[in-house]
Amino acid sequence: MPYSKLHIEPGNIHTLGSTWDGDGVNFALFSSHAEKVELCLFNDDGSQELQRFALPDCTSHVWNGYLRGLRPGTVYGYRVYGPYQPELGHRFNHHKLLLDPYARQLVGEFTWCNLHYGYQVGSQDEDLSFDARDNAAFMSKSVVVARSHLPAPRQNRVRKRDTVIYEGHVRGLTMQHPALPPSQRGTFRGVGHSALVRYLRDLGVTSLQLLPVQGFIHDQFLVEKNLRNYWGYNTLTFFAPHQAYLQSGDPHEFRTMVSALHDAGIEVLLDVVYNHTAEGGRTGPTLCFRGIDNLAYYRLQAENPRYYINDTGCGNTLDLTHPYVIKLVMDSLRYWVTEMGVDGFRFDLATVLGREQHGFDRGSGFFDAMHQDPALAAVKFIAEPWDIGPGGYQLGNFPNGWSEWNDRYRDTVRRYWRGDPGMLPEIARRLHGSSDIFEHNGRRPSSCINFITCHDGFTLRDMVSYRYKHNEANLEDNRDGHSENYSSNYGIEGPTDDIGINELRARQQRNLLTTLVLSQGTPMLLAGDEMNHSQDGNNNAYCQDSPLNWLAWQHQDKESRSMLDFSRYLLGLKSRHPHLWINSYLHDTGNPKDPAIRWFNAYGEEMQPRHWGQHNVHSLGYMVSPEGAAGSNHYLTILNSGETAVEFTLPLQSSVSNWRVLLDTLQADGQPPEARELSLTLQMPARCTLLLQAAR
Repeated sequence: MPYSKLHIEPGNIHTLGSTWDGDGVNFALFSSHAEKVELCLFNDDGSQELQRFALPDCTSHVWNGYLRGLRPGTVYGYRVYGPYQPELGHRFNHHKLLLDPYARQLVGEFTWCNLHYGYQVGSQDEDLSFDARDNAAFMSKSVVVARSHLPAPRQNRVRKRDTVIYEGHVRGLTMQHPALPPSQRGTFRGVGHSALVRYLRDLGVTSLQLLPVQGFIHDQFLVEKNLRNYWGYNTLTFFAPHQAYLQSGDPHEFRTMVSALHDAGIEVLLDVVYNHTAEGGRTGPTLCFRGIDNLAYYRLQAENPRYYINDTGCGNTLDLTHPYVIKLVMDSLRYWVTEMGVDGFRFDLATVLGREQHGFDRGSGFFDAMHQDPALAAVKFIAEPWDIGPGGYQLGNFPNGWSEWNDRYRDTVRRYWRGDPGMLPEIARRLHGSSDIFEHNGRRPSSCINFITCHDGFTLRDMVSYRYKHNEANLEDNRDGHSENYSSNYGIEGPTDDIGINELRARQQRNLLTTLVLSQGTPMLLAGDEMNHSQDGNNNAYCQDSPLNWLAWQHQDKESRSMLDFSRYLLGLKSRHPHLWINSYLHDTGNPKDPAIRWFNAYGEEMQPRHWGQHNVHSLGYMVSPEGAAGSNHYLTILNSGETAVEFTLPLQSSVSNWRVLLDTLQADGQPPEARELSLTLQMPARCTLLLQAAR
C-alpha cells in the first residue's frame, strides 16, 4: 500500500519504539517538552523521504500513532518540534531528522557534515544560533523490526567462581583470521565461526566479553584525520547492533553468534555505554536524544542549562535519575538478555549509573530497578567503578551482586613483577582477592575482576617491551594515553634481537599471567595476550582500526606459539584443580577443618608483622588448603620478583608432604621437567613463579 493512502490513528503508549502487531505498526516516543512530533517514512535504503505523519496523540508525555497496513522493514525517522532555547535547556530543531531511541535496526550510512548541528557552525555565538537546514540525506534511519518467533538463544550461565573472561573486539578477533571467509571478517558471523569458537573453548576461557556492539558512530574529529572510533565507546542507539558488524544487515546475526558460543559452553558479555551518548557537549550534533528532549535525557547545569554536566569526559552525561531514562536503559538490558541471549554486561563508567543529586549512592533508583527485575536476576553485572565526576572513584562500593574491575590489582601486580620495593603487603592483598576492598556486606572474591591488561593500555607484550608510550599514530603528538604504566623494557625500548632480553620478557609475561590466574577472584585476559600481540607501544589505540589492533593469527613466531601453549596449560589448571579457587575469603581461623590461606617467607616461616615490612624482600609463598589443614590437598605458590635467586624452604606442616610441581614459569610451556625432585629447600630462580601441590 502506498504510504500516501495510509491513515494514522492514535496508538498505545505502553511499548516505546516501533512495534508490529501483525496488522500494522505502533509508534511511541517519549518527550515531555515537545510541541509536535512528525513520523517520516522513507524508501528502503533511506535515500528518499516519502511521507510524513503527525503523531496524533500524546498521553503521559508519550507521543504515539498507529499505521494500519504498515509492515516490518519500513524505514523511518522523527522530526520533533519545540522551543530552541539552549539557555533554558531546550534544543528542539524539527529540521533535523532524529533516530528512534528504541530502534532495533538502522539503515543508511551516517555521514558527517555541518547539517547535523542544530546551530549554525561557525556563528559568533554558536549554540545559541539556529540552523534550519535539513540533514536527512546524511543521517542513518530507523527500521521497523518484527519480533522474532524463534526462541532466544538459551542462556549459558557460568558460575562466578568458575569464570574466566576474555576481552575481545569483533574486528580485532576476526579481520585476519585465516579460516574465516572474507565476507565474515569484521562481523558477528565471524566471531561465531566454528574455528574461532573452537579456539576460545580450547584456550580455556568461559566468557567472551565484547567491546561495544550497540550502534555507534565515529567521532568527526577522527574521521577528518582518517581515523576511526575503533573501540566503539560513542554509542548512538542502545538497541540496534552496530551496522558494520552485520554481514547482511539483519540484527538477528547477533543471535546466531550467541548461539554458536553457547553451544561451546561460552558466555557472551557485552561492554555497554549507558553513561553518555555520541551527541557530545553543547556544541555537538543533534541526532537523537538532544532533539527529542534535551532537558529530560541529559544532566544539565542547574545554574545555566545551556551547559552539560560532564562526569564522563565525553561532553554529556545521561540523567539516570529521570524515570524515562531509567526505563530506556532497563528496556535495553532486557532486550539484549531476553531476545538476544546475552549473559551479562560490563558497564562503562558505571559510577554514573548510581549518581543521584547528592552523589553516588549504592541504593540509587537505577540499582534498585536492576535488582528487582526478574529478567536480569541471573545476569552478570560488572562495573568499571569510576568516572571523572566528584567522588567518581567507587572501587568496592557497588551493591551486592555486582563485580568490579580492580585497577588496584592491575597496578600492584605490574609493580611487583617490575621489581618495585616494599610490595609484599600489597601483592598479598591482591592475591587474596582484595579482601581489604571487597570483603564486606557479604561480598565474595568473585566480586573482584582481576586484570593486568585490557583494551585501554599496553598489551601484555608491550608492557614488558616498552617503558614509554608510543601513540604517535593517534595524531595527537603522543599527548594522549597514560604516561605511567608501571612497565619496563628490560634494557632496550621496543623489539630487539637480544636473546637474553627476549627470554626475560617472555618469562615476565608468564609470571604476570600466572599471578592473574592463580589469584583469588575472577581473572580477565585481554585478547591476543596469549599470543604475544603487540600494539607497537601504543597504549591508547582507541582510534586504530588496523593491524595494530587486529590479531595476527597467521604471523605467529616460535615465541608466540610458546606463549599460547603456556596460556592453555595455565588456564587448564582451572578445570583440573578447581579447589585452588574458593568463593569465600580465606583466613586462618585456627580450626584445622576450615579452608585457609597461609603466608610464608623464604625460611618456611609463617609471615609475621615484621616480615611484611621488609622493604627489599621480593619473594613470598602462600599455601591454600581448601579442605583445611587435615585435608587431602594443599597448594603452594611461590613468587620471586627479585633479580637474584632465593633459597626457599618449603613449609614444615605435619599434614603436608610429597610436594610436586604443577607449574614453573621458567619453562616456556609452564610444564615442569618430569624428573624434578623437590627437597626441603629449593632454589627459587630470579623472576619466577612455582605452583606446587602436596598430598597428605
